Amino acid sequence: MDITTILGVISGISLIIVAIIMRMGGVGLKGFFDVSSMFITFGGTFAATLVNYPMKQVLGVFKIAQKVLTEREEDPAKLINQFIYFTKIAHKQGILELEKELNKVNNEFLKRGVQLVVDGADQERIRAELETEITFIRERHRVGQEIFLTLGTYCPAFGMIGTIMGLIMMLARIEDQSQIAGGMAVALLTTFYGAVAGYLLFLPIAGKLKRRSEDEIFIKEVIIRGVLSLQAGEIPSVMEAKLKAYLAPQLRKKTVEKKSTSIE
Repeated sequence: MDITTILGVISGISLIIVAIIMRMGGVGLKGFFDVSSMFITFGGTFAATLVNYPMKQVLGVFKIAQKVLTEREEDPAKLINQFIYFTKIAHKQGILELEKELNKVNNEFLKRGVQLVVDGADQERIRAELETEITFIRERHRVGQEIFLTLGTYCPAFGMIGTIMGLIMMLARIEDQSQIAGGMAVALLTTFYGAVAGYLLFLPIAGKLKRRSEDEIFIKEVIIRGVLSLQAGEIPSVMEAKLKAYLAPQLRKKTVEKKSTSIE
C-alpha cells in the first residue's frame, strides 16, 4: 500500500475541515455539503470524461490506479543480487538448473525472462518479447495517467459551470434579496468541490501514476539487461558491474554477491 498517497489525501482534507471549523466556530460544516452541487461537479466531470474516452478505459483506469498505488516497489539492489545468484548457479550447475529457482520468484516479468533463457531463446527473441511487453505496459499506464489528468482538468471546470448556474438562478430571484447571500454560498460550493477534487485528488494521482510507471519500467529495463547478460553467459562480477550502472551511487553499496531467495 502506498501510504504517502493516503496520508496526503487524508491530511489535505483534514486541514480543510479544521480551517472551516476555525473560521465558522465549529458549526459550519453542514454549509459545505450540498447534493445538487456534487451532482453538477462530479456527474458532469464523469460524463465529459466518457465523451473523451471509451467506457472500458474509464472503468479500467481505477484498476490500473489500484494496482500501481498498492503494489510494493521493487528494490533494484535486491534484484541485482538475484541475478548474481542466478549467474553463479548457471556457471556451477548449468543454465537448466535455473528452472528450479523460478518457483521462488514472484516477479512474473523476471520469471518470464529467465524462462526464455532456460528454453534456449536467443538474445533477439528475448529482447523483442520483453520489450514488447514493456511497450504495452507503458501504453496502459499512459492512458491511466491521461484519464486522471482529464478528471483533474474537467472537475474545476464543472465546478465553475455549477457556480455560473447557481448565479443565474440566484439572479432570476433577485427580488428576494434575503436569498442572495445563501444562494451565493451554494453557488460557490461547486467551485469548491471541483478545486478540491481536482487539485487534491485527481491531478496528484495522475502524477503518482506517472512516477510509479517510470519506476516500474526502470525495474523491467534492469531485468532485461540482466536476462540478456545471463543468456550471454557472463560471469557474476561482469553481471554485477553492468547492472550496478543502473543504480544511484548510494544504492550500489546494497548489492552484494550473496544468495537471494525471492523477489517480493
